[in-house]
Amino acid sequence: MVSRVSTVSFQGIHAVPVDVQVMVAPGKIGMNIVGLPDKAVAESRERVQAALHASGLSLPAKKVTVNLAPADLPKEGSHFDLPIALCLMSALGAIPADALSGYVVLGELSLDGTIAAVTGVLPAAIGANEQDKGLICPAACGPEAAWASADLDILAPRSLIAMANHFKGTQVLSRPQAAIRGATEGLPDLADIKGQETAKRALEVAAAGGHNLLMSGPPGSGKSMLAARLPSILPSLSPAELLEVSMIHSIAGLLSGGELSDRRPYRAPHHSASMAAMVGGGMRARPGEVSLAHNGVLFLDEFPEFSPQVLDSLRQPLESGECIIARANHHVSYPARIQLIAAMNPCRCGMAGEPGHSCARGPRCQADYQARISGPLLDRIDLRITVPAVTAADLIKPGTSESSADVAQRVAMARERQKERFADLDVPFVTANALCPTSLIETVAGPDAAGAALLHEAAERMKFSARAYHRVLKVARTLADLDGTAKVGRMHIAEAISYRLPGDGMAAAA
Repeated sequence: MVSRVSTVSFQGIHAVPVDVQVMVAPGKIGMNIVGLPDKAVAESRERVQAALHASGLSLPAKKVTVNLAPADLPKEGSHFDLPIALCLMSALGAIPADALSGYVVLGELSLDGTIAAVTGVLPAAIGANEQDKGLICPAACGPEAAWASADLDILAPRSLIAMANHFKGTQVLSRPQAAIRGATEGLPDLADIKGQETAKRALEVAAAGGHNLLMSGPPGSGKSMLAARLPSILPSLSPAELLEVSMIHSIAGLLSGGELSDRRPYRAPHHSASMAAMVGGGMRARPGEVSLAHNGVLFLDEFPEFSPQVLDSLRQPLESGECIIARANHHVSYPARIQLIAAMNPCRCGMAGEPGHSCARGPRCQADYQARISGPLLDRIDLRITVPAVTAADLIKPGTSESSADVAQRVAMARERQKERFADLDVPFVTANALCPTSLIETVAGPDAAGAALLHEAAERMKFSARAYHRVLKVARTLADLDGTAKVGRMHIAEAISYRLPGDGMAAAA
């Protein structure tokens, strides 16, 4: 007789059904696991045997074969422990044979029979709900699984004994409640920054339209401080965005206690990050920093210090909104719709162009440093601004600057206008101007006659690429939304063009 239990394997953020089959038959005493298991799955044999022994059960003196079907799909991770153990318990009669047929099971076993937390419970719960099945998962992951559906049947035991007692009717496992992470601390406020009014304006425009931003300036001018305050003016995640972000973080094991948060992700990797760390990869093709920043902000400080190969690997995710990791034996795609915020010094010594400073290497220092950033990558950055050093007059100026709460209100109103506009155009999946398809940008951001003439003249003189032309229109549309006007005017086009001017020297150097 063959006992069966359903579980899942993960491909990206998608849960692929896997059938765990166990047969206890006469033959050489031992337990074998087949079906392309990796090292973690193969080692589950020892964990399962120890956990069953600690729970008062022991394997019979027979041959035990565990098959993970489909057999040609690689199986990775420790979450196969619990389904294998429950399938064995069903085969031994410790659990009714039909009790597990309506559940998808995943969890890692400790040697004492307790069930430890695993990654990927939220995608597994969503997959189980699509199959009209319930979910059995570790107790620590129950609050995470509860977000999949209010009607999903969830069992979250702490041990194998609790699981067996539940099916025998001597113990009832209550359904876990969905948990949300509270705001433990406030975000940094824009009111802390003195001066830099132009940079604050650019930050507001970037937040309102979801545009990419590059800040260039000397050390200590406040570039990192400005970037750290961007999350304080961004709108909260929508329910659909929250689910997408949480699925990625669940796969990466970043959901502490199964709690979800509606704050937009903010990732700031060090400039020594490798290609796999940035875009994802490794032996198990894990999500990288770009995917972990999905629907949020990826901040790259010391922009030119990153490896040129790593920087150029961002070009495809910035354009398509996803990271595709191709390997010889599998192909994985992770969502990666990000807002790129970058900061850099104008040259290696950091003071090029500053009054009273001169570089010993001359203009070549600046050209060589900025040449580390390729022209195609710069072309994908909508806003490029210079952040000058803060003057003493700004530092001693009395009073405080505008707070993040005030700016966030204007950003929220601009985002709401965009959301309504794209919903009317039957593209509700587009939530910000930066994501507007090229086929629609002429419709939603068509300027008036004066603005069109200015844009045409600037495009001819500055040799805009087709991408740059459309991105200027998107920024102009965001500026109009901040002003609350339906039509893009000449002043909106002029300001949008001005945000591309500081990048001319960089593009030429590249």
